[in-house]
Amino acid sequence: MPFKRYVEIGRVALVNYGKDYGKLVVIVDVVDQNRALIDAPDMVRTQINFKRLSLTDIVIDIKRVPKKKNLIAAMEAADVKNKWEKSSWGKKLIVQKRRESLNDFDRFKIMLAKIKKAGVVRQELSKLKKESTV
Repeated sequence: MPFKRYVEIGRVALVNYGKDYGKLVVIVDVVDQNRALIDAPDMVRTQINFKRLSLTDIVIDIKRVPKKKNLIAAMEAADVKNKWEKSSWGKKLIVQKRRESLNDFDRFKIMLAKIKKAGVVRQELSKLKKESTV
């Protein structure tokens, strides 16, 4: 099977373009071949093109076009936020956001820490090489 993630009611997706960029949303209905009706606890229910959605592995059990309170309850029951934050994709986005918020001095300190770490690794590697040749 070439695809593992399908557009379905209850599929959690990440908005990859537009004013809601970076938000986790749930597909609550499929409008047509190109658009879905999406909703999230912190946004207004709206239609969006499939090209603007990145489907995740997370699926929640909801009926078609649920009320807002039922959607929120289903998301909390499925623990969507924690599942997302524990996924490798979610971790990567959290790190990217954290790096975007750094200032010049913070980036400079990180650069120095990387140089220091590389030096320690290089020293230990040279010790191991010497031991293996003796």
